[in-house]
Amino acid sequence: DTVFSIHRSTDMLCDSRSVGARAPVPRGRGGVSDVGPRVKPRPPSTVARRRGTEPWGVLMLRRPGGADFAPGANVFPGGSIHAGDRLLGDPLGGAAVRELFEEVGILLARGARGFATEADAERIRLRITHGVSFPTALKESHLEPALDELFYFSRWVTPEQLRRRFDTRFYLARLPEGQEVHPQPGEVEAWSWVTAAEALGNADFTMVFATRRVLEMVAVDSTANALLDRHRGRRRVPVTRPIFRITEGRFEVVTETLPAIPRARGRPAG
Repeated sequence: DTVFSIHRSTDMLCDSRSVGARAPVPRGRGGVSDVGPRVKPRPPSTVARRRGTEPWGVLMLRRPGGADFAPGANVFPGGSIHAGDRLLGDPLGGAAVRELFEEVGILLARGARGFATEADAERIRLRITHGVSFPTALKESHLEPALDELFYFSRWVTPEQLRRRFDTRFYLARLPEGQEVHPQPGEVEAWSWVTAAEALGNADFTMVFATRRVLEMVAVDSTANALLDRHRGRRRVPVTRPIFRITEGRFEVVTETLPAIPRARGRPAG
């Protein structure tokens, strides 16, 4: 099983090691600060894929140092919505399925014979290398995106102070049986399956602030089934809108304004 997320929300976020009440935005973000007119946030998606049952694992990617999005950081697979994603039935869910496949080669799709196999994924990859679009390649293979396998569980919108803004949806999904990870050259420097506790407990495992916070929100569930059951069929997903303060010329995320991290079931309060 797997958990994954579809997003491109880095520019408002900070290094994961900043876990105090005020989390400073890292250096190099000055170009996204409050300069020029207000902008409308772009709608990206992120997929947190999970594997295993107890404890479950999440697929994390490390971006190359020169990447536009979260250089050198460990993130979930994800990206921005493309015009062709509306051909997949739902632009947001379609973007999640497409980006997941493009970045790590995992195909969330099914046909008359059942869920997509590793052979199906390899055939789609080959068609894309020949210039065929992802929606067309799926159609040629008599496959449809398995949008019902996506569990939408979190949404983050970057603050208005930033010039580059994103409106990010996070999804959970299971890793299809028999499929393997195929990282995209140039976009993925390294990848790993880690538990939430491993990622959160390793000071050298660099994450942007939102990635860390999302992991903290799901880490309370010790099993994959418990994780999905908690988010299954949710009619309303609250929007997280981080607030910044400027202290001595630095942007800081005010973590007191963020949603509280849930307690594990059965854990006493206090």
